[in-house]
Amino acid sequence: MAERVSVIVNPAAGRGRGARALSGIRAAFAAVGVTDVRTTAAREDERTVAFRAIEEGSTTIVAVGGDGTWSNVANAILRSGADCRLALLAAGTGNDFAKTVGAPANDAALTARLAVEGATRRVDVGRVEDHFFLNIAGFGFDVAVLEDITRIGWLRGNALYVYSALRQLGGYGGVEIDIASAARQRGSVRHMMLIIANAKHFGGAFHIAPNASLTDGHLDAIAIRDASPLARLRLFGSVIRGTHLAHPDVNAEQAASFTLRFGAPPAYETDGEYRRASSASLEVACVPGALRVVVQAEGAPAS
Repeated sequence: MAERVSVIVNPAAGRGRGARALSGIRAAFAAVGVTDVRTTAAREDERTVAFRAIEEGSTTIVAVGGDGTWSNVANAILRSGADCRLALLAAGTGNDFAKTVGAPANDAALTARLAVEGATRRVDVGRVEDHFFLNIAGFGFDVAVLEDITRIGWLRGNALYVYSALRQLGGYGGVEIDIASAARQRGSVRHMMLIIANAKHFGGAFHIAPNASLTDGHLDAIAIRDASPLARLRLFGSVIRGTHLAHPDVNAEQAASFTLRFGAPPAYETDGEYRRASSASLEVACVPGALRVVVQAEGAPAS
């Protein structure tokens, strides 16, 4: 069956990178016979646009943006119940999910060809409250950085997250979290940050969950206990290198689901999108094999 491809572009992604790339994206997809290119108009509008495309018969949706855009389109696909494929084209800040899943997200021409006739990889997703996530759900320091990023207007790309994280290293106060899985309950401990990861990377530069797999039916909880500013700085460097799991203040655990308890409903983020929890107790669970993602066939040369 020939794929019916719709392209959804977030013009605001990457602080305007999506808008600047729009003409090139139209040309790349027109070259393979795809003319259905739609743009979003507001934050999280990708879901509405994607729902409409699915209702109109699209079988592959190309999401153009960053992790937030990709996640919003994935949420629409998953909530619709349609067996629709997701293809990724990078125009965001971190574009982290593509690094783990194996999508050539920086190549518009190749992505266009794959959207029409490429291979598919079925992957797990995470879920917290009514939000699915492709990459990570983050609590604590990660949310403080996300809040700070909105106040920085002169940086873009990976440097933006790194700069903001360095600004927060000394001042962030930590958060009490009780993390439980089927295997263990740890009790309430003050954390600098908790990342529940489906994929390996986040924040553009950080190799947060080196052992994460998109096909194992598990999530990776990377819990970093609170520490002094100097210890935080050392941890910062080790997370970039992916060597932090050996640090005594870091605890890593894989499980199908985790129950998190806080003193009050926390702020958190899913794939870079800011959330406010409705409860002080949250379940974060893996949904195995929930989504089909367009990827380059293993061993195929890049163009």
